[in-house]
Amino acid sequence: MTSYVPPAGASLAKEAVLLGAHRHLIPNRLEAFERVGVSFVMGRREGYRFWDIDGHELMDFHLNGGTFNLGHRNPDIVAALVEALGTYDIGNHHFASAPRAALAERLIACSFGGALSYVVFTPSGSEAVDVAIKSARRATGRRRIVAFDCAYHGRSGLSGAAGDPSNARSFASDLPDEFVTVPFGDLDAVEQALATGEVAAMLAEVIPATAGFPMPPDDYYPAVRRLCDRHGTLLIADEVQTGLGRTGDVWAIEGWHVVPNILVTGKGLSGGVYPISATLLDERAGRWLHDDGWGYVSTFGGSELGCIVAQKVLELSTAPATLANARAMGAYFKERLERLAASYPYLLEVRQRGVVMGIRFDDSSGALRMSGALYREGVWAMFAGFDLSVLQWKPGLLIDQTYADEALARFERALASVQEQHGAGRSGS
Repeated sequence: MTSYVPPAGASLAKEAVLLGAHRHLIPNRLEAFERVGVSFVMGRREGYRFWDIDGHELMDFHLNGGTFNLGHRNPDIVAALVEALGTYDIGNHHFASAPRAALAERLIACSFGGALSYVVFTPSGSEAVDVAIKSARRATGRRRIVAFDCAYHGRSGLSGAAGDPSNARSFASDLPDEFVTVPFGDLDAVEQALATGEVAAMLAEVIPATAGFPMPPDDYYPAVRRLCDRHGTLLIADEVQTGLGRTGDVWAIEGWHVVPNILVTGKGLSGGVYPISATLLDERAGRWLHDDGWGYVSTFGGSELGCIVAQKVLELSTAPATLANARAMGAYFKERLERLAASYPYLLEVRQRGVVMGIRFDDSSGALRMSGALYREGVWAMFAGFDLSVLQWKPGLLIDQTYADEALARFERALASVQEQHGAGRSGS
């Protein structure tokens, strides 16, 4: 047990929250943040800004993994929820539901020209990945799942065993005979894994977030699709972080003209106000719904309130103007950040597709340092958990150039301070 002392100058109210959280909830996380100078208790939030209960303002470039794509407490989404509360509650998961049916229709309509046929609603992205894996296994009669070794798919039973295995291993929940990994972008490794004929699904986090959003080669996903078809393997697109307009397409994998058998969405589908996620299934993967009406049940999966919120989210996220703004703002940030790189050699690389962005530094802990420096400048952006040299940079879908310029000015001040303190050319540090 370690002791924890709240930062000097914190109000009594903030001290009480931090001590309670350390005592009962997230001791290690608070200690880790404290080491980079981050001590925060969320208070007011609005649009793409939020404030500590002691008043420290942050521009939000983390968005809780895309949960706040449309901003905090987006007024249109809040209004949809408030209006729904006049009639609805969570509903009963055993019965047909008008809000549930309407959301399913809308999801299918904006997904690959109707190539996917069925929707299963869950309370979280992790659980939606579990449904995807179980559906692929049932459809193929196989058990093995292949995923990227740098991928994050959640922390529940099946989702937690897929991708990077470190967390599942720490809870003795890894299943090495059933879940295997391949390096991201290595097509030969995918071919070798699928050639066994034992793989139910290739589970692809389309642009791996926790690895810092590395971008695949242009021909990678079309080739993966062909390999899956050749070996009778289903392709699952995990779009929990990259979907709903963030790449400038509704779904990131659309950018490679690939249609998956199964797609998982979550986080931003909630609008940041009501938890809801979904697994979309093609005819083969979803056939079990005709045979087993209780194959998956969830009291809170597909809450009617959540479904009404998600319909408004889809309306806003898939609007042509929103998608165009994501493409334009992503390109604007990339151009400005690459211009900064010419003056600050500490900044090595800008990875970008729409507003899915990763910024790599010349230091194995560079993003950790930048996250702390940005916090002091009033910007919240998280380091990539599997590669601390890369900062996840996640602009919202509805930001404008004025907001971008303000953030870039703060970013440059943070970058200058980190480079001055730590210098460039320290990639081994």
